[in-house]
Amino acid sequence: MLEALPEKGVPGEQILAELQGLRAADLPTHGGRLFAYVYDPALEGLDELARAAHAISAHVNGLDPTAFPSLLAMENALVGAAARLLGGDDQTVGSVTSGGTESLILAVKAARDSRPELATPRLVIPSTAHAAFAKAAHYLRVALDVVPVGADLRADSAALSAAITADTVLVAASAPSYAHGVVDPIPEIAAICAERGVRFHVDACFGGWVLPYLRRLGADLPDFDLAVPGVTSISVDLHKYAYAPKGVSILLHRDEALRRPQYFAYAGWPGYTMINPIISSTRSGGPIAAALATLRHIGDAGYLELAERTRDAVAVLAEAVERVDGVRLFAPPETTVVCLAAGGAQTADAGRGAGTVDSSDVAPTVGSGGGVDLFVLADELAARGWHTQPQMAYGEMPATIHLTVTAAVAATAAEFASDLADAVAAARAAGPADLPPAPLEAAGALTPEMVTPDLIAGLAEGLGLGGGDFTRMAAVNSLLNVAPPALREALLTGFLSLLQRPGAAGE
Repeated sequence: MLEALPEKGVPGEQILAELQGLRAADLPTHGGRLFAYVYDPALEGLDELARAAHAISAHVNGLDPTAFPSLLAMENALVGAAARLLGGDDQTVGSVTSGGTESLILAVKAARDSRPELATPRLVIPSTAHAAFAKAAHYLRVALDVVPVGADLRADSAALSAAITADTVLVAASAPSYAHGVVDPIPEIAAICAERGVRFHVDACFGGWVLPYLRRLGADLPDFDLAVPGVTSISVDLHKYAYAPKGVSILLHRDEALRRPQYFAYAGWPGYTMINPIISSTRSGGPIAAALATLRHIGDAGYLELAERTRDAVAVLAEAVERVDGVRLFAPPETTVVCLAAGGAQTADAGRGAGTVDSSDVAPTVGSGGGVDLFVLADELAARGWHTQPQMAYGEMPATIHLTVTAAVAATAAEFASDLADAVAAARAAGPADLPPAPLEAAGALTPEMVTPDLIAGLAEGLGLGGGDFTRMAAVNSLLNVAPPALREALLTGFLSLLQRPGAAGE
C-alpha cells in the first residue's frame, strides 16, 4: 500500500518513479483512444508549455487579487477571450471557476439570490441537461423541474415555457447536451424567458469553445451564445475544447448586475472580510496560468484547425457506425459527439417538435438490441484499446455508448472504424452480459434504503470487482441498467465509498 507519510523522507527521484508507476494503470490520456474524461489536441510541446506555466503560478493564491495582480490580469484576459468568442460585449463580465459543475452551481446561485423573497425558488431544465444542475439544486435547496425533451432529443420550448412559474428563477438549456451532442433551440427558449422575465443560462461547458469554430467551418448550428437576446449567462470549460489542463471554466454574465448575486461576502467575524466570486476561497493560480498559456499558444487560427480535425474525425466515426450492422447512430453527429445505440433503427429525428421522450423513473431492463449487447460491445472495444463511455437507459431512451471526439482522434478514427466491426461481431457472438442470478434478483428486490456497506462489498465480489479489476464491466453496467435511478445512485455511491478508503482494492 502507498504510504503518504513515511517515517523518513523519500528521495525525489524515487517519488517521481512511484508516481509514474501509479499512472501506468490509468487509461491513456493521449493518443486518441479515450473517448471521455480528457481532451487531447495532439499538439507537440503543449503539455510541456502548460506544465511550465502552471509551475510559475502554482503558489499564487487567488483569494486576494490585490496581493497577486498577476492572477487578476490572467483571469480578466481569459474572461475577455471567452466573451469575444461567445457573443459578449463591453458590458459582459465573468469569473474563472474550477470546472463546469462549479460554473453551473454559481449560475444557479446568482439566479436564486437575485430573488431573495421566494420561499421556494425553482430551476427549470430539460431532461438532457447536465446532472450538475441537479447537484446545484440539491446543494442550494432550489426546487428542480425537469421537462421531457422532444423526440429529436432537444429541449421542448413549449414544455419549458409551460413549466415556468412565478417562482422560477432560472431556465437552462445545453449547447450541446453532453449525452447526445445536440444543441437545444436556444433562440426560442431565450425569447420565452425574456418575455417571462426569467434568467436563462446556456450550458456550453462541453462544447462552447468548439461550436463557434464549427460554425465558421460551415456547420448548420443554431445561435446559442450571448448574441442571442434573452440569454443572460453562459458557461464554457477551457479544459475541454480549449485543451487547457484540468481545472478551468468560465462563467459569463451579460452584465454586472446579473453577476452581483453570485458573490459571497462576510464581515461578521474578527478575521479578514471574506469576499469570493466563486465557491472556493484559496485557489492556486497554476491552472489559470496554464490555461492562458494554452490559449495564447494555440491561437484563434489554431483552434479553427483543431475544430476541422475534430469535425473530420466525427464524420469518419459516424460513417463507421452507419456501416456496421447491429449498431446505429442514436443522435445526429452535428457537433463533437458520436452517440450509438444497438439495433438498426434510424437516428433520433433531427427535426424539432416531433413528440416527447418521457423521463420515466424506471429504466428498461435490457441494454441490447439487434443481437448486440452494448455493454459487452464497450468491453470488446476496450479490449481493442478503445475506451468509451456507456450510458444507461433513461425513460424511453435505450442504453447508448458515448464518444467524445477530440482533435487527436483524427489520427485514429480509421483504425477505430475497422475495430468497431470486429468488436460488434465479437459482442454478437458473446451474447448478452453474463449477469449472475443473485445480483439480478437482489436488484429487483432492493430499495435504496437497503443498500449497506456489507451488501456493496458482496455485490462487488460477486461481480468480479473485489480485486480492483475494472476492465470487464458489462455485467456491472447491465445490473445498473436494470436498477431504477434512485437505486442506481445508492449502489454507485456505496461502491465509490468502498473504493475511497485506505486499503481499498486496487490501491
